[in-house]
Order: sequence, then structure tokens, then C-alpha cells
Amino acid sequence: MSPTTEISDSYWTLAEPSEGEYSEKRSKFLAYAYPVTTEEEALERVREVRARYYDARHVCWAYRLGPTGEPYRANDDGEPSGTAGKPIHGILVSLGLTEVIVLVVRYFGGVKLGTSGLIEAYREAALAALTDDAPRRECILTERIRLTFSYELMGPVMRIVKETEACVVVQDFRESCFLELEQRQGCAAELRSRLEQLYGVTLLPEDPDSTHSEE
Repeated sequence: MSPTTEISDSYWTLAEPSEGEYSEKRSKFLAYAYPVTTEEEALERVREVRARYYDARHVCWAYRLGPTGEPYRANDDGEPSGTAGKPIHGILVSLGLTEVIVLVVRYFGGVKLGTSGLIEAYREAALAALTDDAPRRECILTERIRLTFSYELMGPVMRIVKETEACVVVQDFRESCFLELEQRQGCAAELRSRLEQLYGVTLLPEDPDSTHSEE
């Protein structure tokens, strides 16, 4: 299945690192893509690649974070402005990938490529690291729903849980009935609505950290 940005409660990232290579007029471009979740992790990858290729003329990169690709950063590392980091970022956007950093190491071959040539080279190098063979995974955004109800409502409540395919995260039936459910974000509103229609069910305030993601 190809990555897409059409589903609002899911996003695509890499399952594991990948790499590729591109050459143009004797300049060699080595591309590396890594799954990352924080800016600190992304910048650590930059430091690692710079240290490994200390003799390279440029190490350009771009990353996108979070479900929507925000925040993001792009760095030209001495190349003309907009010719390296921006096209790398553009490839991540066009492929619908986030929580990924792509770094492109350039060894200059002695022939200048010009602005359009550089843009094309960095774009192709990024694509080489993100081919269809690069393993991807879909992350589903979920929400937690907490509720209490009387024992008499156990049957109807659990029927709704089953029909909506919600996951029971916590249950406590010692004094009264308490459930904490996890549901796909796009289906959470329907689950809440159905539970609210049961007289005697009380939905508790949402936990501030109630939005999660899972593979």
C-alpha cells in the first residue's frame, strides 16, 4: 500500500533506515534516510553522518516530524540557497512521509551543476534512498475514552465496544464499572456518541495525553 495523506488519523514513516546513490557529472551523491521522532534524534543523525563523511564537500538534509510533517527543517550546508535541503524536503512531502530525515552527502566531481542541476541531483538522490523497496509503516492515531457506568449496563456497553472494535486498555469492576478504551481517532466520535446515548453512562474528562499513535 502506498503512503497517503488522505487519511487524517494516520501517517506513514519508514520502518527502518534506507539508503541510495546518485551520480551526475562526476559528482557523487550518497543518500541516507532514517526514521526519527524528535529534533534531537534528527540532529544526532546529522552529526553521525558528518563524522562518517568528514571529507565530503556537503552534507545536506531535511526532516519532517509529527503526524502532519510539522515541524520541519531543511539545510543546504553551503550549497546555493534552496538547491539542496528544499528539494529533499519536497520529496518527503510528495511521498507523504513524516518522522523521517534524509541526508545527502556530496562529493564534488569538478564540474559545476548549476542551480537546476543541483536541485535535480538532490531530488534524485533523496528518491534513491526512498524507493518502493524502502520499508514503510503506517502509524494510526488513537484516542483514549474513559467512562463509568452501572453493572446493569455492562452488556450494552460491551456490545458497543465490540461493534466499534475499540480496545479495552483498563477495566475496573470492583465498586462500579470503569473502562478506559482506545479507539482510532477517526472513529472516536462515533464511539463517544453511541456511549452517550446510553442513559447511566458517564464519560469522564479526557486525559491531556489521550492522543497516541500505534503501528
